[in-house]
Amino acid sequence: MSGSSYGQIYKLTTFGESHGVAIGGIIEGFPSNFPIDIQQIQLALDQRRPGQNQLVSPRKEADKVSFLSGIFEGKSTGSPIAFLIENTDQHSKDYQALKDVFRPSHADFTYQQKYGIRDHRGGGRSSARETACRVVAGALAAQVLQKLGVESSCYVDQIGPYQLTEQQWYEPAQIENSLLRCPDTSVSHQMQAYVTELQALGDTTGGAIRCILKGVPAGWGEPVFDKLHAELGKAMLSINAVKGFEIGSGFAAVSMKGSAHNDQFNADGSTQTNYSGGIQGGISNGMPISFRVAFKPVASIKIPQETLQQNGELKPHAIEGRHDACVVPRAVPIVAAMAHIVLLDFYLRQQRNTLFI
Repeated sequence: MSGSSYGQIYKLTTFGESHGVAIGGIIEGFPSNFPIDIQQIQLALDQRRPGQNQLVSPRKEADKVSFLSGIFEGKSTGSPIAFLIENTDQHSKDYQALKDVFRPSHADFTYQQKYGIRDHRGGGRSSARETACRVVAGALAAQVLQKLGVESSCYVDQIGPYQLTEQQWYEPAQIENSLLRCPDTSVSHQMQAYVTELQALGDTTGGAIRCILKGVPAGWGEPVFDKLHAELGKAMLSINAVKGFEIGSGFAAVSMKGSAHNDQFNADGSTQTNYSGGIQGGISNGMPISFRVAFKPVASIKIPQETLQQNGELKPHAIEGRHDACVVPRAVPIVAAMAHIVLLDFYLRQQRNTLFI
């Protein structure tokens, strides 16, 4: 199976299935002799894992990461960093009824068509459980970026019809103060009531995550096909359930005039507005990078739906098991991780580009 690697210099390859023995990854290109904070990596995993509160999937996974290579006496050695996360709370029996069933809006049908075989237990390789591996690589990248002065603010800005009216920087404590990682208290309470209602109905909803990256200097990115915002878009759209990506003004730019949308310069090279979202010509301009990621409603619902059987019949089927009514709060560390992976990769590319300057 191809398509399990991301990055050019800072490269992550992941492996494993939702209900297999373990998931894991191999990271290449991480700088050598860098002190690694394992606790910071585990904290990011804890923010993604299921079972953390009553509003998310009750699956109980410790998501304890074990490093197998690439770290010695607390520092990176420059060799590939291999890691493993054991699956300890699989309820594969919950999926036995799905052995010959293609669930609506899942990857069951497409995987069967492509490979002629599929792991029906929790979606196998198509499960969002794979994203835990991305969080590990992203948390490692974040530690390097912090040394470079790059910071991120990533939070839920919409669940269902409830949305924040402004995009702004929030500190981690403000974000983590909400069970749904929405830093606006009043909106967060509305979201919580809505998610609780959907849990009782056996239904689900979508939402969106805002990510702001500051401290990225001007000059990171590549022209033409490897534009920084294009790579961010690819990284975000590779996350399970993501259906949309917009940077800066995004789709709102459609209704604006050029005279209003142009980011006019200040004398120091900064801009008076930031409709470009911190990137111009595919290269960072020194302003905060701001983008938004849209997630569809979770496809696994307990309401009976017409479901395609292996033999071609259509029958009503309700999906059992432990699923989120809204996946967006647990996706916040995933979005942040993919952003950090992209930025570290482009930082290392920039080091290569400016070697003789």
